[in-house]
Amino acid sequence: MREHPLPPDHAADKPTTTSVWNVANALTGLRLLAVPLLGYLLLQDSQDSRNLATLVFLLASLTDLLDGFVARKFGLITTLGKVADPIADKFLTGVALLGLSYLGALPWWVTIVIIAREICVTLLRFWVIEHGVISASRGGKTKTLLQIVAISMYLYVWPEGASESFTNFWDFAKISVMTLAVVLTMTTAIAYIRKALQLRRQIDGARS
Repeated sequence: MREHPLPPDHAADKPTTTSVWNVANALTGLRLLAVPLLGYLLLQDSQDSRNLATLVFLLASLTDLLDGFVARKFGLITTLGKVADPIADKFLTGVALLGLSYLGALPWWVTIVIIAREICVTLLRFWVIEHGVISASRGGKTKTLLQIVAISMYLYVWPEGASESFTNFWDFAKISVMTLAVVLTMTTAIAYIRKALQLRRQIDGARS
């Protein structure tokens, strides 16, 4: 079977000479501003605040898709954007996970595993990007999507009038999606570390 090439890792895109004051960076800034709002809403621990937090999280996650597209489409790639974008992503996901675990809605081990993975891979990403490009995996993109869906499902609180059969189905569905997200979180991390180490060995071999 013929293999289709993976899309490039856009973290390796070269910065342009455009000003840092542009639409792409503004979208990233909005995502950063959404982080404390998300945390505040979760601390209120009410049905309305949880559901509003779900909306904030989804809209903020949408800016992650838009800022990268806008930056590449209109040549608005900046060093600031390349650094701030993954930081904003991790802060948004991290605060959502920490809030859910604090409220007792999500086991702490899930939060620790995902946050630890994201921090390690982000640091590794910046370490490797100076020496070469690692293609972005489809598994990584799927992982991100599953995390967004799973977190949103855990954030949302259905009205008390919902039937028991529906709530049981919803609980099963969100646990299943989060389980898949955790599995992909770990497997993609292992794959990324292997690729990074392989790239470093190739570079060290070429220098020797």
